[in-house]
Amino acid sequence: MTSLAVLSDLHLTGDPASAAALREALAVVGAGARPDALLLPGDLTAEGAPAAYALLTSLLDELEIPVVPVMGNHDELGAFTAAFGAPDRVVRVGGARVVALDSTIRGHHHGQVDPEQREWLAAELATPAPEGTVLVLHHPPLPSPVPSVDLLRLREPGTLGEVLAGTDVRMVVCGHAHYAGAGALAGIPVWVAPALYYRVDAFPPAGRLRGLSGPAISRIDLIDGSAVATASPLGGDTVYDVDAAERVAWMKERIPA
Repeated sequence: MTSLAVLSDLHLTGDPASAAALREALAVVGAGARPDALLLPGDLTAEGAPAAYALLTSLLDELEIPVVPVMGNHDELGAFTAAFGAPDRVVRVGGARVVALDSTIRGHHHGQVDPEQREWLAAELATPAPEGTVLVLHHPPLPSPVPSVDLLRLREPGTLGEVLAGTDVRMVVCGHAHYAGAGALAGIPVWVAPALYYRVDAFPPAGRLRGLSGPAISRIDLIDGSAVATASPLGGDTVYDVDAAERVAWMKERIPA
């Protein structure tokens, strides 16, 4: 089993106060059984300032797990590359493979994967990974019920789907929409990760677009050939807090053989 934490759309500035939600999220991620890697599906910064990337890397260093950063439309390629290296990359996490793809178009908020990237991706996916692959990019390759998000999604998603069809990709993970969502591309599950910065209201009043507070993180688990996505809002009141082994044993006693 491979576990991946997902923190999307951080929108950091150089001001340490902009990282309050990120600090809380990292504390949650690091408090229990640590994930095998941390995925950051874009918009790591608000305006691409080098100071924002410096703030981010200083906080990530404390986590001590592999990090897979991805370019978003609010990121700046030069500063991103100086902090993390080339945006298109492959990271091996145990028997799993994580592929990061830069779907940004300089000066625009919608996304696209160009032919050279698709060729590179196809060559990489030609050899399967033992536990499968997770593809991470910023722009969702899905339509959206939110008109503003729909305008800014990945263009020509079918061309990417043609590359992914029949490969070992278990899930496509993206951000950008600022809400938790799911769909499929070429029969492969797509997870739209919730944002740390704010969330887009999928049920606004008629004729309105609305952003609300409520940061959230998520996780991807590769289990027995399947990929499972789980969203987890930050904060909230505790409803129960029990010993895990005792509760699972109690439940097993009540499940028919």
